Amino acid sequence: MRLLLASCSGGLVGLRRLGGLPRVAGSSSLGMARVLSIENVDQKTLEEVLQETSAALRGGGVVAIPTDTIYGVASLVSSNEGIERIYEMKGRWRDKPLAICVSEVEQVYRWAKVTVPSSLLSRLLPGPVTTVFERGGDLNPALNPGLPLVGLRIPDSSFVRCLVEQCGCPLALTSANLSHSSSTLSVQEFRELWSLLDVVVDGGVISHGGRGGEEEASRLGSTVVDLSHTGSFSIIRPGMCVGTFIHTFVHSYILGVFSV
Repeated sequence: MRLLLASCSGGLVGLRRLGGLPRVAGSSSLGMARVLSIENVDQKTLEEVLQETSAALRGGGVVAIPTDTIYGVASLVSSNEGIERIYEMKGRWRDKPLAICVSEVEQVYRWAKVTVPSSLLSRLLPGPVTTVFERGGDLNPALNPGLPLVGLRIPDSSFVRCLVEQCGCPLALTSANLSHSSSTLSVQEFRELWSLLDVVVDGGVISHGGRGGEEEASRLGSTVVDLSHTGSFSIIRPGMCVGTFIHTFVHSYILGVFSV
């Protein structure tokens, strides 16, 4: 299933979105948050949700969004207030870093010091993987202070990528759950966070085509791989696609493993 979404850089972006087209237009609220559905909505409604969500982010807010793996909570990378709110609402230790989310592979080079061929980066992103590199000098010092590395995501989601485009700034992104709780595949699974959020974007249940054990495996989130050492890699978190990526690294690009 393909989703054509207007507005990114003034053109049409066609990207695969897991679960197909959004379902019913509508919104509701609980506490601070406005819950906005993007399931099977028309183009106009989808763009309205994008506008409202990006406005909340640009105002220093924190939102929940569906990605290609699990639901996440996000603020702008440039928002010190938003970053702090994410840690507070999740009960997350400050030494646990947040990833950043960009919309295009070319943007990775601005925010990180890339050590792998562009062809490898383009094979991994967009997709269910977080690439870890040495952080670039333009990154907000309040994001993961004192840490030399940063994880970068480009979810295979046209909604998320267009949201980043509309904001004009990367997102600080992590899972939509309380720390030490399971990752979430629907907005109902993190209702305890709704009152702490400005917008909840409801994309329905994120499905990866499996059931039972396969569904639980999908809660592992993205595969996190450290590529900061030239010529080698380390799997920080296996995630849902670790086997595929090891094959890509070792057999296609002859990278050595410096730690697993």
